[in-house]
Amino acid sequence: MEKFLVRTNKPTDAPPAAKKLRRYDEAYLQFGFTATADLRPQCVVCAEVLANDSMKPCKLKRHLETKHAGIKNKPTEYFKRKLDGLHQQQATISVHSTVSKQCLEASYVVAKRIGKLGKPHTITETLILPAAQDMCRIMIGDSAAAKLGAVPLSNDTVARRIVDMSNDIREQLIEFVKKSPYYALQLDESTDIAGQAQLLTYVRYLRDKAIEEDVLFCRPLQSHTTGEAIFNVLDIFIRENGLAWDRCIGLCTDGAQAMTGRERGLAARVQQVAPLVKWTHCMVHREALAAKKMPVLFDSVLNQSVKMINLIKSRPLNTRLLGVLCQEMGSGHEQLLLHTEVRWLSRGRVLQRLYELREEVKWFLTEIKSDLAKHLDDTMWLASLSYLVDIYDRLNGLNLSLQGRETHILLLADKVHAFTQKLDLWHGRISRGNCDMFPSLADFITDAGTSHNFSSLFQSASEHLSAMRKQFATYFKEDYSSFAWVRDPFVCTANELSIDMQEQLIELKSDSRLKELFSSCPLLSFWAALMQEYPELCDVAFKILLPFASTYLCEAGFSKMTALKTKYRNRAQIEDDLRLCLSNIEPRIEDLCKAKQAQVSH
Repeated sequence: MEKFLVRTNKPTDAPPAAKKLRRYDEAYLQFGFTATADLRPQCVVCAEVLANDSMKPCKLKRHLETKHAGIKNKPTEYFKRKLDGLHQQQATISVHSTVSKQCLEASYVVAKRIGKLGKPHTITETLILPAAQDMCRIMIGDSAAAKLGAVPLSNDTVARRIVDMSNDIREQLIEFVKKSPYYALQLDESTDIAGQAQLLTYVRYLRDKAIEEDVLFCRPLQSHTTGEAIFNVLDIFIRENGLAWDRCIGLCTDGAQAMTGRERGLAARVQQVAPLVKWTHCMVHREALAAKKMPVLFDSVLNQSVKMINLIKSRPLNTRLLGVLCQEMGSGHEQLLLHTEVRWLSRGRVLQRLYELREEVKWFLTEIKSDLAKHLDDTMWLASLSYLVDIYDRLNGLNLSLQGRETHILLLADKVHAFTQKLDLWHGRISRGNCDMFPSLADFITDAGTSHNFSSLFQSASEHLSAMRKQFATYFKEDYSSFAWVRDPFVCTANELSIDMQEQLIELKSDSRLKELFSSCPLLSFWAALMQEYPELCDVAFKILLPFASTYLCEAGFSKMTALKTKYRNRAQIEDDLRLCLSNIEPRIEDLCKAKQAQVSH
């Protein structure tokens, strides 16, 4: 007879019946067994833990007779003493385990502080730990100070902790960037004190309805610093970490040939693999270039001023003598400032200090019989110096306003546009002989009296302002008037948008709730908050707001790199230290501790 399979309506994925747990009985101690917290039998002699199914007298007795035959006839009191010993052993292990975990966490926390401040790793053994022990010994007692000695804080340990935290920060950052619809890059190259070319890169991305920016990497360039070499380092990092080039929409660099070459420059190479990328020439660098050229009169005054300063600052004796003279004359300052061409604010500050100490410097140069002293007796030369002090003070103000974090190209373009309008205003007024917008020049002319004719100076200043206006127009050609609705969607219209997007913009304008949000948060955060509600408008807004407008973050990062990699640490590999120092992302110390085996210092 054939056998047939009978199908039932019982679902095949039904959960299995709950397994019944056996309970512990005090009588089981006569077999040498106690119970763990999860109701599993544990031998008090060998500490072996059995399964809950073994919670039967026959199985417990078999364990005792087979593995501990020599004590199978011992009384229950013997096993009670063994149980007490087991509890004491477990308590000791728990205490030591807790102490080890605390030492491990303390080691990470101290290493984090060292990395944030950019201090040498040896400072823990030479200063931090001894100082902490001294304070604990005085304030608490010797026992507390002895406990601190168990924290592992050697040079190599601190270095490993910083590497762990740097890798954790990098992993978090990569995950954030992957989740962002777009991202933008800012990068620059500089040479450290060891002569090694370092490539520093920042990234800006969208995270939790907010715009974030963080250091992406700092890698050495092994040989050349060409656009191709820089692109190779950047491309390798992007591909190794699984980032998509097609979501990169912005690249901001300086105007060096390696960055801007039409065929082999970095911008051209990146645009070959990232079609959405828009290259931006750093607006702070452009401002410095636009303000660099000046008429012959002012250029000679600047050069002669630098010669005076170098004559004094290049000799320590002259520097000390000038300081003594300034003290005797009751000056507000005692030293001049050195001029550095690569520092954006150097010209203005150097000229300002020289102008304030012009009487003291004239006395000093006369005493050492320098030919440069005659310039400080020349009224026209001093008037030109006062003009340079004022105009560079205005330029420094513009430069500082272009710096900072979380800026965007529309904001900086507005500031540059306002400055060019001021240049037109100043040009018109000084052409008419009015210099009240330049306080140092106006005060000097007032003090000089009517016996001097400054018409030639006004003519040179007018030519300078006109030429500077043309230079700004050359370096800042972009027209962002079509993105006025991005600046203020509640006032401006956008006829160039599609009909659907114009309708969305009308809906946005009519939402009073969004008006309150617009007035209470930054522009980047406002559009980030609307990503889900108005995706098409936000997509256009992000493509203009997300790219960096300057390389300020890289310049600030290089300043930190200079402090990290000194002549005493010129062989240090600083990427991990620099990431921990510059990043806004907190390392997950608790997770790092769980992945480590806790050990105390010996």
